Amino acid sequence: GIATREVNLTRYAQYPVWLAPFDTVVCAVPGFMGYRTLEAVIRAGKDAVDISFFPENSLQLDSLARSENVTVITDCGVAPGMSNFILGRYNEELKADTFECYVGGLPLHPKPPYFYKAPFSPIDVIEEYTRPARYKEHGKIITKPALTDREIMDFGNAGRLESFNTDGLRSLLFTMPHVDNMKEKTLRYPGHIDLIITLKDLGFFNDTPTSIRGMMVSPLEVTTAMLINEWNLQPDEPEFTVMKVIVKGGGRMVEYNLYDEYDPATRTSSMSRTTGYTCNAAVGLIAGALFTRKGVFPPELVGSDKACFDYVINYLKARNVIWECTIRPV
Repeated sequence: GIATREVNLTRYAQYPVWLAPFDTVVCAVPGFMGYRTLEAVIRAGKDAVDISFFPENSLQLDSLARSENVTVITDCGVAPGMSNFILGRYNEELKADTFECYVGGLPLHPKPPYFYKAPFSPIDVIEEYTRPARYKEHGKIITKPALTDREIMDFGNAGRLESFNTDGLRSLLFTMPHVDNMKEKTLRYPGHIDLIITLKDLGFFNDTPTSIRGMMVSPLEVTTAMLINEWNLQPDEPEFTVMKVIVKGGGRMVEYNLYDEYDPATRTSSMSRTTGYTCNAAVGLIAGALFTRKGVFPPELVGSDKACFDYVINYLKARNVIWECTIRPV
């Protein structure tokens, strides 16, 4: 019962016509075109939920959204997304001073040489590996290259994984200025990042075209084309999402843990479920008028409302995406 259309989404002037029949729009395009796509959706006067993970600051669109009288929830996947919801919710209780997030989507049966399969676009995965990573230490924002500060951690069902810096804090750096210590790290099987660093050092992720037999070719485009095949999850290939979120403040620590696998009954990947259902829940917040403020809101500003946070958690739980929470003194 779902009708689809194939169109050129860079024809932004057409959005008011294309989107006219709809109340709410989900933006799920590659990161490099995410900002302009969301901007065009807002100019079309539509409420929106975005999971495009674009590098620009989405809060720059806040005044436009308010002038168009629309509600926009951005970065609404698993991380960023659920991690933001959790910090926003418990910051209200703890006056948080520390935030940590560790997250990865991985094949259940890794194979060399990559020990990895991409549950989403390889170009966006490479973006995680090349975009400088920002974190916060003792109240100061620090920028380091991605893939730095590697450490081996034990994640129970997921086993021993390697964590490293990626630029996943995003809006939290600006909306939570009182949180003195914040970091977000990506998780991979040990060995994957050594190979990625080698490819990066050899120039395989360079987007500057180079001449090969008289043709100008971008190494990044070639690498991406190759990795689409190498990293593509096969039909019914089992994979999982693992995530840990820690919020500290006021002498207490809140820890949320997620371990979710491919669902053979519905034939949906874990990354689709943990990301897509979170996005769907945000659509429900807007459609059900639980969240009605106008402007652009990253999830931490939505999750600060307990009713909104509980709605998202229960929406995921009803679809067997289970977040386990523990709270203890520190």
